[in-house]
Amino acid sequence: MKLGFHSGRTIILAAVLGVFLAPGVWAKTENAHGTYLQGPIESGPQATAQCLKCHDQHAADFMKTTHWTWSAKQTIDGKSVDRGKKNAINNFCVSIAGNEPRCTSCHAGYGWADKNFDFANAQNIDCLVCHDTTGSYKKDGAGAGMPTKGIDLLKIAQNVGTPSRFNCGTCHFFGGGGDAVKHGDLDSSMEYPERKIDVHMATDGNDFQCQECHKTVKHQISGQAMVVSPGGKDHIGCEKCHPAAPHKQARLNNHAATVACQTCHIPYFAKELPTKLSWDWSTTGKDITPEPVDKLGKHTYDKKKGDFTWGKMVAPTYAWYNGTAGAYLTGDKMDPNKVTKLTYPKGDFKDKTAKIYPFKVHTGKQIYDSKQNIFITPKVFGPGGYWKDFDWGKAAKLGMESSGLPYSGEYGFAPTIMYWRINHMVAPKKEALGCLDCHGDNGRMDWKGLGYQGDPMDNPKFARAKGK
Repeated sequence: MKLGFHSGRTIILAAVLGVFLAPGVWAKTENAHGTYLQGPIESGPQATAQCLKCHDQHAADFMKTTHWTWSAKQTIDGKSVDRGKKNAINNFCVSIAGNEPRCTSCHAGYGWADKNFDFANAQNIDCLVCHDTTGSYKKDGAGAGMPTKGIDLLKIAQNVGTPSRFNCGTCHFFGGGGDAVKHGDLDSSMEYPERKIDVHMATDGNDFQCQECHKTVKHQISGQAMVVSPGGKDHIGCEKCHPAAPHKQARLNNHAATVACQTCHIPYFAKELPTKLSWDWSTTGKDITPEPVDKLGKHTYDKKKGDFTWGKMVAPTYAWYNGTAGAYLTGDKMDPNKVTKLTYPKGDFKDKTAKIYPFKVHTGKQIYDSKQNIFITPKVFGPGGYWKDFDWGKAAKLGMESSGLPYSGEYGFAPTIMYWRINHMVAPKKEALGCLDCHGDNGRMDWKGLGYQGDPMDNPKFARAKGK
């Protein structure tokens, strides 16, 4: 019986190696760390201190990665900036600044409680969150990255190994405040997916771990999220494993010049779990009992967070993408009467380097400084935060202080939109989009919105000239 890693290791071999199995977990212990680690280990930093005795160079390498810095130097819309999760504005929980103990519960470190966190101190690295093989390691949801109390840290440290989907999913499946909330194509269903969910990671198929595609060298993990690294170009392409012309029909292969593989092979995302599609912060503060629930069983209103909409089996939005993106930069001027694109793909019909890609589109309505016309980074968590006092003025003032930005004392709410690339939940080939799914009277493509005069199947003159 083949489980977990596609190397084909069996339960018997796992027992010999001392692997701990838990629901949703399969990983291998690298070596008998119990021989070297005798404890006591009563805190995360104590575990790291033990790791550093042998792995100081690994720590030095890790501290150069965006998983540690949550920021990277990049060029966005002609500006050279240092940008990432640490200082970007989104239309989910809006901003990390001032909300660190809650947001940084997903950071691979210990103690990032405010802007004074020491990124140069290797003792702050959380090795266990990525290398636990027992399935028992867990961070405190509001503890600035510290582990929850009561878990056996010595046992976990003695059984570290290669990261599995479980380790990566601990954060990436639950971003934005819950399971499936943010990405749409990453959620807990991807931990042990069936082929109908994802052919690459399916446990009854290829059974890939994340690093099968996200190749990793010296802790540098290939691939960059467009929403936090819009200026990045380290994208993972299907062509690394598949030929550029994989189809038997030339007509299908010709599509590859214009259409990304993901467009046809990921016809839907959020296949099993609903994902959030909109978030309106302007409606917070109302006492509604009971809180409304939609047909998917998801709450559509929360006093602390406002109104939401959700979707399941969502057909992507399609847009041209040339591998780079634009973004709203914190502190930039915005027009409250227009929808601000917080992140968006670049490329158009005339861009020969662009292809049509699938995206999850998330819309929002969020707080901005109505005198300066800049988006506010509100403090919502902790003392003085909106979730405590329900005072937007106070939340705005404290949040902007944390970001080092001015605040006029006046605020309003403005519409925003974000585009999230869809790369996971690849369907079995028999479920890929067919001709009439995109073309014809009921096709899902907005041809004119993409820059065509009309459906190129109706008139060859409408098609984009090859290579132009």
